[in-house]
Amino acid sequence: MPATTAIYPLLPDEKACARLLEAASDLQVAGLRLVGKAQPSLLAALAPLLRAMNSYYTNRIEGQHTRPADIERALRENFDADTALARKQRLAVAHMKAEEALEVEFADFDPRDLFAPQVVVRIHDDLHSRLSEDDRRTDEGDVVVPGSLRRQEVVVANHLAPPAADVAAFLKEWARVYAREHGRERLLIAIACSHQRLLWIHPFRDGNGRVARLHSHLVIRSLGLSGGLWSPMRGLARSRERYYAALHNADLPRRNDLDGRGALSQEQLVAFADYFLDCCTDQARFLEDRLSLGNLKKGIAELLRHLEANPWKVGSEKSVVRVAALEAVHYCAMAGPLERSRFVALSGLGERSGRRLLASLLDFGLLRSPSPKAPVSFALPLASLRYVLPGLWPESEVD
Repeated sequence: MPATTAIYPLLPDEKACARLLEAASDLQVAGLRLVGKAQPSLLAALAPLLRAMNSYYTNRIEGQHTRPADIERALRENFDADTALARKQRLAVAHMKAEEALEVEFADFDPRDLFAPQVVVRIHDDLHSRLSEDDRRTDEGDVVVPGSLRRQEVVVANHLAPPAADVAAFLKEWARVYAREHGRERLLIAIACSHQRLLWIHPFRDGNGRVARLHSHLVIRSLGLSGGLWSPMRGLARSRERYYAALHNADLPRRNDLDGRGALSQEQLVAFADYFLDCCTDQARFLEDRLSLGNLKKGIAELLRHLEANPWKVGSEKSVVRVAALEAVHYCAMAGPLERSRFVALSGLGERSGRRLLASLLDFGLLRSPSPKAPVSFALPLASLRYVLPGLWPESEVD
């Protein structure tokens, strides 16, 4: 029987948790406030964009950097001629599809049940089974088997991961401790600590970072604190060096008798959890600010002004966009799908100009519709972000 106490502390003691409970409370308040304000129509428009952004940022953490425009092209099955870039594109699409499928699969799970080892294995399996054998090949030439625990000994930076034969036992202990937590605040602390300790175990040959981030994303979502509007991935990527440093420091052994009672440093585990929770809170607050009624309406107006000043070809005619359409577009964003005749009426334009406006916004992608006569819904193409949600995905603004 392996000495699974080598991973302790999995959670800080009660005294050390006091500081983290305040950070968890801040995150809970920010998350609930954001989810409470989000309209279903706006969430539907944002969901595909945010999945693309999550994929971009989690791959960026791993050094698998792609441009947002590369991901957008990959979603249209337009892969680059460069073999290495095409592989990154396929990995980005696989992450997006896995995230969406896993959200559906675990939608009704109790958050504590998501700490089960089989859930971690399932995340790895779903993500990697979407890749070809060549795309699953590591730099060393090994092929990653979806959902298979590692059979090799590994060293990550200066950390010697537990023996391969003991991985299952460590995962079982990891799950046992975190699954017994109760209440949102305690579970948020568990998510932060479990993220680091899962990477300490390093259960798979490859893909551990992506799996850990997807796992944290899913548990936070199951707590009702994200609604799919934010994820830790963006914040962790935008402080990548600090993320890696905090992960590494929490691998360190206990310094002295004041540093907890486990084999590993409690002080550094608390520091990582504090960083992780603050990172998440920043993401929730950032989205709340961007999605406030005033800022969103102002952003849509900026985009309409840009499109009015820069017409493009829509079929054989020039586009027609007017800032006067702001109320119609904003209503669509907040209230949901609109009949086409109703949209034209709300735009305040005449019938012909209103129809051309509608065709122009559908062509640009700010509106979408399943068929030529169906109602129109609000959408957010990549090119709209710099105006509608500035700063959300800065790299896309460069593209």
